[in-house]
Amino acid sequence: PMLKILPWAVLVLSLPLNSCFSVSSGAGLKAFERAAASSSRACQSSSLRMAGKSPYSTKPYPIGTPGVPWGSEERVAWLKQQTKWQRSYKDEVLTKIEALKGTGKFTVEQYGALSIDPDKYPLFAFKSKDWDAAKPTCLVTGGVHGYETSGVQGALLFLKDEAEKYTSSFNLLVAPCVSPWGYEHIQRWNNNADDPNRNFKPDSPSDECKALMKLIASVKAQGIEFTAHVDLHETTDTDESEFRPALAARDGIKYEEDIVPDGFYLCGDTEKPAPDWHKAIIDSVRKVTHIAPPDSKGMIIGSPQTQEGCIQYPIAKLGLCASSTGAAYCTTTEVYPDSPTASDEICNRAQCAAVIGALDYILANGGK
Repeated sequence: PMLKILPWAVLVLSLPLNSCFSVSSGAGLKAFERAAASSSRACQSSSLRMAGKSPYSTKPYPIGTPGVPWGSEERVAWLKQQTKWQRSYKDEVLTKIEALKGTGKFTVEQYGALSIDPDKYPLFAFKSKDWDAAKPTCLVTGGVHGYETSGVQGALLFLKDEAEKYTSSFNLLVAPCVSPWGYEHIQRWNNNADDPNRNFKPDSPSDECKALMKLIASVKAQGIEFTAHVDLHETTDTDESEFRPALAARDGIKYEEDIVPDGFYLCGDTEKPAPDWHKAIIDSVRKVTHIAPPDSKGMIIGSPQTQEGCIQYPIAKLGLCASSTGAAYCTTTEVYPDSPTASDEICNRAQCAAVIGALDYILANGGK
């Protein structure tokens, strides 16, 4: 008979020695239990993948009528389910923004606020000092999908540990949390059940998109064009268990099940593929975490793999954030936080490594 290993045992055996924490305190015990639950889900997901079965729930979405797009009534019903915030934008993001502001290394600008609660959800961006039109200009965005934690925390980590090294060579603009309501509620959508990462286009209904596009336009009004834009995201198991079923219900279409890839990958632009730049990012990230393999059909999340760890979308047509600057180099990162080998630290560092790889390539190629 096979040896049965309990999820908490798998967790303990897989923890790095330098990540041990005390479970004697209440906080330590809760952290241990959360990590054990995450490890259990990851192990179950991996086992089902190996067996060729979907690890996700296929229950009908509880709001709306299958095949019928949502109206205002269904959107209100959906919002009522999101009334309790699950984490604090103030404690987890704004306090770090304040600490970074205090270093004096960057110019910090409030570029907007969400209309649902402007005092609670201000939007901030960091600019490197001594901007020069002769330098290449790079935008880094995080938290366009608020639930994708490492997009936000990875952008803040880059600002804390790495950004200053590049300020002599680049004009840097970093918006670490584009969707703070989504961050607090651990949601892909905003409070109107709109996906910000499909609404970077004229007449956008999204506060999050309108504010960022206005900020980008203010930079371009100074005669500065963007060379690169790295938009930091995650692909999680909840994409299949919650968010894609919700999308199908909202739009009145059939939910078609897929498998979330185990590993990091990039979504480039079909119009500006930049394969060497994407390879440089992948090579930088592989030093931190593993790269997602394609499935048996050569696909990653339903799209053909164009090179290792890369797929392509028509990003402007889809209204993706990565299209918002018109930069020659643009990509969307995708970290997989539910991997059995992932941790918060690894995910944040992977996002940071992606930005580093993107900037180092541009520097190595004469800033172009």
